[in-house]
Amino acid sequence: MSFISLKNVTVDIPIYNSQSRSLKKTVMGFASGGRIGLSEKGFSVVRSLSNINLEIKDGERIGLLGPNGAGKSTLLRVLGGAYIPTSGEAEIGGKVGSLIDVSLGIDSESTGIENIYLRAALLQVPKKIVDEQLDSIISFTELGEFINMPVRTYSSGMHMRLAFAVSTMIRPEILLMDEWLSVGDQNFQRKAEKRLTELIESSSILVIASHSRNLIEKCCTRAIWLSNGQIKLDGEPKQVCDSYFNLIQ
Repeated sequence: MSFISLKNVTVDIPIYNSQSRSLKKTVMGFASGGRIGLSEKGFSVVRSLSNINLEIKDGERIGLLGPNGAGKSTLLRVLGGAYIPTSGEAEIGGKVGSLIDVSLGIDSESTGIENIYLRAALLQVPKKIVDEQLDSIISFTELGEFINMPVRTYSSGMHMRLAFAVSTMIRPEILLMDEWLSVGDQNFQRKAEKRLTELIESSSILVIASHSRNLIEKCCTRAIWLSNGQIKLDGEPKQVCDSYFNLIQ
């Protein structure tokens, strides 16, 4: 059974060389909801998450709502293991698949095939599994002979097709998404949407951050409204969406 348990999780992100820049400090204060402070070592930090307590059970589909800078992406990165809490405890039970920063780890000087292995290593996918799925990954990208060429020769669409194909090659128990991905031309988008739907249906837990009310109410069993790094409201999707979107309209 998959699960997520966060207890008093706080995440502080350092702002280096900011102490002498009063204008920057003011601007950053507005951008982060005024959550600028000092760490125990005297560094300026942005408090991206503050005392988050969250329990997610097997079978739940969670939608994260909130304005830019509310802490949605930071929370997803904590769940994916990219960020370690400054304080508190994060316990994740289950194999995690993250569709955040899908291009992370792609090297422009390496070929498409080399990047499949590089990205898979970053995702902690064993080489044996990549070997077994290599042909299907290459086929899904629709890159043809470009798969043997350096990624720097790719268009942005080709680059995203490669990254998407590698990032979705495993079926995670816990799926993390930052908005719904739109990749490539119309034909490829249909294929990508079908794969995303399959990943969501096969996952035990889904956590997706989105600004789309329709997506949250359609795909999620529970919604969480984040504001200034804290949980403002947690409940049934329609109730949370009503409260949030009525406020921002």
